[in-house]
Amino acid sequence: MTVDFGFKRAPAYRIATLGRTGAWNERKLRGQFADLVAWAKRNHLRVGHWFFFEPDERTFVAGIEIRGKAVGSGRIRLRTLPAATVASVTFNTDQVSPRVIYHGLYDWLRWQKKGKEIRKVLAYREVYSGDPWSSAKVWSKTEIQVVVKK
Repeated sequence: MTVDFGFKRAPAYRIATLGRTGAWNERKLRGQFADLVAWAKRNHLRVGHWFFFEPDERTFVAGIEIRGKAVGSGRIRLRTLPAATVASVTFNTDQVSPRVIYHGLYDWLRWQKKGKEIRKVLAYREVYSGDPWSSAKVWSKTEIQVVVKK
């Protein structure tokens, strides 16, 4: 498998999010996604990409792209991730460790900034085309996007 970093234009995404503060716990993250999917079904919404990001240390946010008109309820909030230029890498987590990818991407972006290709590195996010825990195909195409300013 070849893994390479590159820049691309990511579209705007309308997402429903559910955040949690505390220590990393994959079981709780899966629960956040399950709550979002149940909410979308209750509201008869189609879902698209799945997102995971950490806005700050010890805060974990799960998000699901929604298609259709919706209103947040309870702890579920709606937000729009604006269209942006992103540094992107797609890889299979069974073949390459995410730690290696994050480390390589961080260094690559540092050199891009040093070489004046980009001005600023903003937010990191993981993007999945569906439920990564129920589909090996989705898991094998994990994408990490880093919003950058050129």
